[in-house]
Amino acid sequence: MKAIVAVDKNWGIGKKNGLLFELPLDMKFFRETTLNKVVVMGSNTLKSFPNGKPLKNRTNIVLFPEGEKRDDCTVVFSMDELKSELDKYNPDDVFVIGGAMFYKTMLPYCSEVYVTKVDADGGAEVFYENLDKLPNFKCVSESETFNTNGYDIKFTLYKNTDVKKF
Repeated sequence: MKAIVAVDKNWGIGKKNGLLFELPLDMKFFRETTLNKVVVMGSNTLKSFPNGKPLKNRTNIVLFPEGEKRDDCTVVFSMDELKSELDKYNPDDVFVIGGAMFYKTMLPYCSEVYVTKVDADGGAEVFYENLDKLPNFKCVSESETFNTNGYDIKFTLYKNTDVKKF
């Protein structure tokens, strides 16, 4: 299992259940990386999408602890159900995409994390774990700097040296 996230320079990821920045280049990277894969998220992340609709051309799995039923995505109501559902897929095809609490819960089980780093302060209300401060995460690649919509960004890849079994 992997995770994919965009963070500001304080490892902020969101405010008011939305993204901190509009980053066309990052959106393109996200689309290309997760296309035809499995995206797994908490219910608030799904609700933050346009019209609350799942992402196209992906298998969307949503943890809805409050028990909402949906026909347009796979809904699970507990971590046990989530594990059973994820066992059906190749872990290399599974991407955790948010939100903050779900990222925190799933991070120990992720072998890799794709982090788009934005050189700006987005005034975040919710944050991602600072992987540079976690002993079992190592940055293994970093792109050159790109400018998108007035923001300088870098694409990085972190590897987890101590992946827990989910």
